[in-house]
Amino acid sequence: MNKKIIKLLIPGHIALALGYASPVLATDTTNTNKQKKTAVLVMPVVEIVGSADKLKTIPGAVNVLKQEELFKSHVFNVNEALRKIPGVNVRDEEGFGLRPNIGIRGMNPTRSTKTLLLEDGIPLSYAPYGDNASYYHPPIERFASIEVLKGPSQIMYGPQTISGTINYLTPNPPAKPGGNLSFTGGTREFYDAHFNYGGRVGDFGGLLDITHKESEGARDNTHADINDFNIKGVYDINANNALTLRGNYYQEDSQVSYSGITDAEMRNFGIRYNPFKNDRMEADRYGASLTHELSFNDDVTLTTNAYWSSFNRDWWRQASTTTDTQCTGFAAARLAGTAVNADGCNSIQGRLRDYYTYGVEPRLHANHQTLGIANELDMGFRAHYEEQFRVQENRTRSTGAVAISERNERDTDAYSGFAQNRFILGDWSLTPGVRIEHVNFSRLNKLTNAQGESSLTEILPAFGINHSPNEQITTFFGFHGGFAPPRAEDAVSNTGTTIDVGPEKSWNYELGMRTKPYTGAKLDATLFHADFQQQNAVGSIAGGTTPLATGKALYQGVELFGRQDFDALFNTDHNVYFQAAYTWVGNAEMTSNFNCLAVNGVNPCAGGIVPGATKGNRLPYSPEHTLTTTVGYSHPTGFDAHLETVFVGAQFSDFANTEKAAANGNGQTGKIDGYVVLNIGTTYHVKPINTDLFVSLKNLLDEEYIVDRTRGILPGSPRLVQAGFKVNF
Repeated sequence: MNKKIIKLLIPGHIALALGYASPVLATDTTNTNKQKKTAVLVMPVVEIVGSADKLKTIPGAVNVLKQEELFKSHVFNVNEALRKIPGVNVRDEEGFGLRPNIGIRGMNPTRSTKTLLLEDGIPLSYAPYGDNASYYHPPIERFASIEVLKGPSQIMYGPQTISGTINYLTPNPPAKPGGNLSFTGGTREFYDAHFNYGGRVGDFGGLLDITHKESEGARDNTHADINDFNIKGVYDINANNALTLRGNYYQEDSQVSYSGITDAEMRNFGIRYNPFKNDRMEADRYGASLTHELSFNDDVTLTTNAYWSSFNRDWWRQASTTTDTQCTGFAAARLAGTAVNADGCNSIQGRLRDYYTYGVEPRLHANHQTLGIANELDMGFRAHYEEQFRVQENRTRSTGAVAISERNERDTDAYSGFAQNRFILGDWSLTPGVRIEHVNFSRLNKLTNAQGESSLTEILPAFGINHSPNEQITTFFGFHGGFAPPRAEDAVSNTGTTIDVGPEKSWNYELGMRTKPYTGAKLDATLFHADFQQQNAVGSIAGGTTPLATGKALYQGVELFGRQDFDALFNTDHNVYFQAAYTWVGNAEMTSNFNCLAVNGVNPCAGGIVPGATKGNRLPYSPEHTLTTTVGYSHPTGFDAHLETVFVGAQFSDFANTEKAAANGNGQTGKIDGYVVLNIGTTYHVKPINTDLFVSLKNLLDEEYIVDRTRGILPGSPRLVQAGFKVNF
């Protein structure tokens, strides 16, 4: 077998490799140079997890959600998918997954600012260094699988290394021309049409993927409408060179509000009340990337990614939080729970944003022998650039008069490099590594011409140990330096003054095991410990009211994953299966007070401390317990049915750990109660026509529950009934 290819030749799935993939075609175990290439096309792509063999040497927790599980679960957004992975807490927002809030191991999930998101190993966020907030996310239908990595191997990616890395993998062009067409419809005007087609001719392969989705959201006066177009092409230049080209266009036109509701509004009008019927989000994203792989020989591969994206979004809204004073008596009426007419305020704000991101990243993988020891070396460098253009227009609706309150240009240049060498010593492997990040920020206020610059450099060490004595068990231990850069606007004030905020820094440790104790069973367990020397709390993200503050924090706990398939255990075609992903965040504790940072010599907090952010309190939006379980049955005729239970424990919404919201509170404080949601999915594969028919019920019991209070109360989705078909051809 070609030594560079570690195969998982599973229909509908991709071949996985750690950090690199072969640019040639995968072959069977009898491959010789004289044989013809087989029909399995392995595209140049950076993947982060690995095959079963590679899992033995990764010193950290890893999980992969495969295409089959994503389909049979009938997840209609990324939130539903990621809840199946231990350690991951995903908070709903508008009910459609347009702007996911992903937290890992107790980190605040708001806008996914503490999580690194990649697509085919390439940065997915529009500004991962200067403004890592997820106001854009591709539809889940685009992906073939999802990889989640925690632990010291994160230093191979970056810049975010404080919690976890999520890599979304798009499908390969199929060996033979083919694809699928699916349609799903449901309650709340839900429509989802997805088309995928591709194939290979000679040394060329291509794939086209199109998605259109629309639906009402979780609240009144919300409706989302998105289109996503994705193309991939691969050219196998020769036995040593291959190219992959990707292009994407994403478009959103949604009626969606930013502000939540007050406690009195929820009490008087119900949890789905939303008075802002004219709020609107319009967004476009263009993306392109080119990946080249050069194989010097069977042991040395150079992979180079070049990427570019533009993200343009205009969000017109009549309020950002429940305390916004749009006109006389408006905020007071909302606090009192009196119905309001937002149009009567005769004003609307336009938050207009343009982001441009581009970069290049070569990565080298080499297998080598040193002192008689087998080694795997991975090293790389990245030059990355971001440009932000931000405008806020305040308009008078009746006259169209416009006042500009913000016009900013913010630039970020980042240069990083990493090196990691794995020493393979029989059943043991030792993996030391290091990452270096250097970031330059600049900001120009075009209303006043004030400008300023700031920069930082950090060195992030990592080390991991694995022991895999047999095929049934792998144990691991690792530690690494956690790093997350501040936003450009936090490093340089609007007056051009440099703010001594600094990056988030932590020491992260984990101890765990991956096991297959007996036939059909899988059990993973990981203890984690993240000790922050500095964590940044940015209240302006998603409309929070906390000023920029920093402090020390500690997160620690355990994550567990288990699955049992009884068909393999009892050697039967009928499969009863059970799966569970559980996370316990025993500590999410402020180990110091969180101090506000002074800007231009003025500290916005009395005594310099964020109100309530005192040592010993639990950090907000960090539930102690989360659990997702699935129990199901698959019949050999092609029928599958399962019940999924999602439990999210209670959590605080503010630093002060306020237990009970005030009767006429602004909706932004108060403990969020735990909740349980039941989902059912059924699928029947009609073999003669190669078609899948399916029905799913989300939130079976129609539970009403709060998911967020950052800018007022936001609800979880109501009961949804969805049904559809998928034709494979």
